[in-house]
Amino acid sequence: MIRWFKNLRRHSVRSAYGREILNADVAHYRQLSPVKQQMLCELTQLFVSKTRWEGCAGLTVTFDMQVVIAAQACLLLLGLDYDYYRHVRLILVYPDVYRGPIEIIRPLRNVIQSDVPRQGEAWFRGPVVLSWASALAGSRNAADGHNVVIHEFAHKLDFHDGRRDGAPLLPHQAAMRWWRQVMTTAYEKLIDDAERGRATLLDKYGATNPREFFAVATEAFFERPRELQRTHTDVYNALRGYFAQDLASWRLPY
Repeated sequence: MIRWFKNLRRHSVRSAYGREILNADVAHYRQLSPVKQQMLCELTQLFVSKTRWEGCAGLTVTFDMQVVIAAQACLLLLGLDYDYYRHVRLILVYPDVYRGPIEIIRPLRNVIQSDVPRQGEAWFRGPVVLSWASALAGSRNAADGHNVVIHEFAHKLDFHDGRRDGAPLLPHQAAMRWWRQVMTTAYEKLIDDAERGRATLLDKYGATNPREFFAVATEAFFERPRELQRTHTDVYNALRGYFAQDLASWRLPY
């Protein structure tokens, strides 16, 4: 950790212009204390400089785009002790929603491939792919419960331990057991709510599988923390413990 922060100092915030981008286009940045703002600037600069960025479908990825995307991704790291994104080496950015294949596995093992619109995806041991229009919209609105960058980088945190199971790297077995108990209970309830058509704070896409549940719950934790604390207290507490951030205590403008 000490060596990592020494590296941060060598990669100083590029200029006041970078902070102008954060103030203008990253709503969460304006909610942070000055100390946390400085930390997010440093993490963002390091992420931008160490990551390869490629535009798709004719898009040229600008410094502004890099800052907006990196800041949202690094928001998840403000309370973590390790460089959990060290394996994230490539970000692919499309100008808007793009189309990509998805495999749907039916009973009897027949596989259907479908071409569907996407806002983003995180590949296991591979790149993160994002729609710039979706990333910018999510960055400017910190209260609607949806943020494609937070969602996809939650997947990267899930993948960090080499598994895709909706459980990030936790400090010990007792923490893992409690996590699985809390998240499994909430996941099964979301499935039931989705099947019965009940309204729920959590996006029903989280009922797809445990890893999507973790990503959706992480979006709610960073975007609608007080509602999550009120309606899914155990989930909120599990995420607060993992991220070491108490979002419900922030002075939010909503």
